[in-house]
Formats: sequence, C-alpha cells, structure tokens
Amino acid sequence: MAQTYALILAGGSGTRFWPLSRDAKPKQLLNLLGDSTLLNQTIARLDGLIPKENILILTNALQIDAVREVASELPPENIIAEPAKRDTAPAVALGVGLIAARDPEATMVVLPADQLINDTENFHGVLSDAITTAQQTQSLITIGIKPTWACPSYGYVERGGPSPLAPTGLKNIPHEVTCFREKPAPALAETFLKQGNFAWNAGMFIWSIPTVTHELSLHTPELADFIQTLQDSSNLPQTIEDDFPNLTPISIDYALMEKAAHVLNIEASFDWDDVGSWISVAKYLDDSENNNKTNSPLEEVESSNNIIFTESKNTQVALLGVNDLIVVQTGDSILVANRHQADDIKKLVAKLPKNLT
Repeated sequence: MAQTYALILAGGSGTRFWPLSRDAKPKQLLNLLGDSTLLNQTIARLDGLIPKENILILTNALQIDAVREVASELPPENIIAEPAKRDTAPAVALGVGLIAARDPEATMVVLPADQLINDTENFHGVLSDAITTAQQTQSLITIGIKPTWACPSYGYVERGGPSPLAPTGLKNIPHEVTCFREKPAPALAETFLKQGNFAWNAGMFIWSIPTVTHELSLHTPELADFIQTLQDSSNLPQTIEDDFPNLTPISIDYALMEKAAHVLNIEASFDWDDVGSWISVAKYLDDSENNNKTNSPLEEVESSNNIIFTESKNTQVALLGVNDLIVVQTGDSILVANRHQADDIKKLVAKLPKNLT
C-alpha cells in the first residue's frame, strides 16, 4: 500500500508510571512488557501493511532524541518534534499537512504509540478493511474496542447499524456512528455495557487526505489553513516552528470527529490494552503467592494483592504483612503506593523535585 501513511502520536508524559517513566522517557519508550518498547511494538505491528518510509512519528523536543534512538529504522526526517503542546487536533493536522505535502491523495492511519496489541494478523485485517473503506468512501473511520467492563475512564462510541456505503468483500464491516460519548459516570458506563452497541474509543483513525482536509475546512478552518500552509511551504521545519505554537489547543474528537458529516466505526477483532497504569501492567507480570504480581524474585509472608516492579528485574523483594501495595524500584527512586490509588500517582509526581520527573 504505497499510498498509505501512518502517523504515530508519541508525545505523552505517562506520569502514572513514575518512577520508571520520566518526562524524557514516558510510557511508550519503556520496556514495560516484553523486550521492546511500546513504540517499537507499534512500529513493528505495521510491518507488511505500511512501508517504513511512510511511517511518521510526532513527539516533543524533550523526547525526540530518545524516539529517534528507539525508532532508528525510520528515516530521521520522519520523526518530528512539536514545538509546543497543543493537544491532539493540531498534532493530527500537522501529520496531515506533512503527508499531504508528500502525496495529497494519500490514505492516512493515526495510531497512539502506547497501546498493547499482540494479534498482528487481525490488526492487519481490521486496518486493511478500514483503509479500503476510507479509499472508497468519503468517510472518517474509527476503530472501536468491544468493552469488557463498564470502564468510566474511556470515551465511548455509540454504534448504529452497518453502513450502506461499506465496500463489498470486507471481513470487518463498518457501522454508522450515532454519536461520541465522553468519559461516563460509572452508572452510565454500566448502561452502555448493557445496551451492547457501544465501543471504547481507541484513538485510532483512518481517512483519506482529501476527506479529512475537506471536513477540517468545514469544522476547524484554522487547522485546514495550517495544513495548506504546510503543503505550500518551501521550508517545512521553519513553518512548523513559526505556525504550530499559534494553533488553538483542542482534541481531535471535539475539533473533528463529533462534527464530521460521515463517521464510521469498525469494531476491533484483535486484543487491545491501553496499559494505562501499574494495575494494567500487573496483568502481564508473573504470579506469586496470594495474588502478588512481580517481575523480580519475591518472598512473602501474610501479604496479598501487591504489585512489584524493579528496573533491574533481579532484585530480591520481601513482603511481610502488607496488602494492596504498588512497589516500584528504579536506580534513584522507590514508589510505595496503595494500588487503589494508582491513577493518583500523577498527583505525587507534581510534588517531586524536577530532577526526578
């Protein structure tokens, strides 16, 4: 698919994974699961679907050296640092503009850098069907995850019936999107789960460059103008440096997806995990006694439901009479937290010395 490009968004901070994650080395640049980083896994997952020279990564100035080291198989010019933090819509518009400058008729896939997907075969199948749909219809395609529980931390997509515009021969049939729903209260999330026609919004988007630029011109002209400026530029790095910081911060859902005329959703047939906290990581660690999860040697007495993660992976850990803890050790820091407050680790990080964040 020589005319298909991928934009990988890799600028997040990942403060929920302190002390292992830092500003210059967030979640997507960590070897949390397996022998490679989540960013490496995201790139490798595209092998056979999108050529390496057509994969672009957006990050920030603090992380760009580390991203280039991790993604050394990509052309250096394909790894771009945003000069300012401007949320996902300007970031996506920057990617659209860079791709449009190369091929204004291209198809584009937008992917987060920090999700765990092991079933590459079905991932390719879903994306191939989404790419075909984007190429043959003037639609914006989203990938939805079938909910396994009433999670209040994700956005939801309400799915209608199968789209009459769907090309023939697809294995993964796109459905009409009725509406996007913000992160719900737990009771509302339960309702979504019972209704059965809701999907988690995975933050994966597929569209053709002509379709997305047309929709942006209707709903967010500032971003459409920025894309045109990039297409016309004779000095892309300077144009990005000058114009990107002036864009209004806004999410891609607010700026485009909730307003666009025709949005379709394909439900993922592959496994998916956004690995959002140490609780998520625990599912992939070794089981010890009493539901303790660890990546290091562990001995315990009267201790249960603890999560242990050491950077060296060979530090002996001993637990006595403690329950429901997260214990993480790095070369310069130790975290001890209540596992029920895993999402609040970012509050703790805000109080730490700058050299530790």
